[in-house]
Amino acid sequence: MDKIIDQCIRVEGGNPTRYLLQTNSDNLNQSEPFRKITFGERDKYKPHKTILMVGETGTGKTTLINAMINYMLSVKREDKVWFEITDDQSDRTSAHSQTISITVYGFYPQESKTDLTIIDTPGYGDTRGADLDKQIAESLLSLCKSAEGIHEIDAVCLVMMAHQNRLSDRQRYIFDAVQSLFGRDIAENIILLFTHSTGARPKAALTAVKEAKVKCAVNDKNQPVCFLFDNCQSETADEEDEEEDDEDHEPRMDQSWNCSFRGMAGLFKLLDNIKPKGLEMTRNVVQKRKQLEANISNLKERVQVMELKLNELKQTQAALEKNKEHITENKNFEYEVEVPYKEKVDIDRSVAKEAMCCSVCEENCHYPGCWWVSKIKWCSVMKAEHCRVCSNKCHYSKHVKEAKIYKTKTKKEKRKYEDLKKKYDGKIGHGVSLVQKLEEELQELEKEKIKLVIEAFDCVETLQMIALNTDSVIILLHIDFLIKKLKEINEPEKVEILENIKKRVGEGNTAALGYMTRLLN
Repeated sequence: MDKIIDQCIRVEGGNPTRYLLQTNSDNLNQSEPFRKITFGERDKYKPHKTILMVGETGTGKTTLINAMINYMLSVKREDKVWFEITDDQSDRTSAHSQTISITVYGFYPQESKTDLTIIDTPGYGDTRGADLDKQIAESLLSLCKSAEGIHEIDAVCLVMMAHQNRLSDRQRYIFDAVQSLFGRDIAENIILLFTHSTGARPKAALTAVKEAKVKCAVNDKNQPVCFLFDNCQSETADEEDEEEDDEDHEPRMDQSWNCSFRGMAGLFKLLDNIKPKGLEMTRNVVQKRKQLEANISNLKERVQVMELKLNELKQTQAALEKNKEHITENKNFEYEVEVPYKEKVDIDRSVAKEAMCCSVCEENCHYPGCWWVSKIKWCSVMKAEHCRVCSNKCHYSKHVKEAKIYKTKTKKEKRKYEDLKKKYDGKIGHGVSLVQKLEEELQELEKEKIKLVIEAFDCVETLQMIALNTDSVIILLHIDFLIKKLKEINEPEKVEILENIKKRVGEGNTAALGYMTRLLN
């Protein structure tokens, strides 16, 4: 114990005396959207466990992480010490730190038989907006892909307070968001950790979890696997805490330590026996989810432009029909149409800080959600150095990342028949009239619209097959728009598939969707 204390900074005296472990920090000024904090040296011959911690602010997740550290160091109540590995990011002011959404704690003490990696996700469901939650997804994806990153996970720990009898809309949203990140193979590795527990089984909280249809591991009685913890271990004990309780003749602080010790013993026994899951399917889910969001966002803009262009062509056709005599006599005439055009405008900073746009197609290829990478070719919508979203699939060098986006506007414009003929010079003749050529353009625009709508539908269908949370908020957020567009292109079977998704949406999904909608607004 003294050896550990020598490697610590004393934070506060008392019973217990609190110490902050002296750790090494990596990636603080580098390009990764996560940071690593490590204690000790990783021993490749030791068993190693990796867990992901998720919970609403105020549930005691930070204290729980520190409780794991103390359990692994075999700290007892009578030692009157408490070790901490966590720190507060709130006072970090660098540009990089402001984008960090997850912290990876590597805990490798010589005193423990097991090495542990804890992935902490502060800020999930934060009132700062849904964009922060997308950052968490991006961070986890980057972490999975990095050379020294996380390639398998032993447990996803959902943290909530034991006395809750219902899940708030925010919690439903958090759990939905987390489950939307993973492939369907991870369900048996999701476990519940109840904090602020008295040691009694949290029946109301478990009922709330079941009603919210939170997918998690179950025991042989088909009950959710859960562990209980009292978060008072690090609090300074006074004389009252040391006095025996009339009911069970055990001091309050002893109760706290014993409750948490039992919970930790159960948790680590499970970790010893649980089969870790590879993250390949999870990587696919996150990539497909990001593709869906980028496709839908770009689709909405392009459909808007197409429909305005269709309107322009129809107005041109109507003008030609109206002036048949002038056309027959080869006379020039003027007509008026409403035409779309693009203009760059400042981003709404409440939605996003930056966007990645194509200067050739004049399209917003990644907006919102393009927040981390400094180099455009690293953006998630790029593949083989080309954009997967913009109309012409342009090279990354044709893209810019800035606090501006393209916005489609319309204006009335007077045109001349002779200019229209010049535009199509060489494209008409051999029995093909100008009117027919305009019809062909209309049909090409409709084909492009159909292609985009089908691509977005395919993303939804893939997520339905591989994602743990098949009816996630991300899908529900866009489903009405897709249904409308599929009806327009006469795809009744695909409409029925999406309508069936809507029909099976439960109360939990609806509440989570409502919370996300409020975040976006």
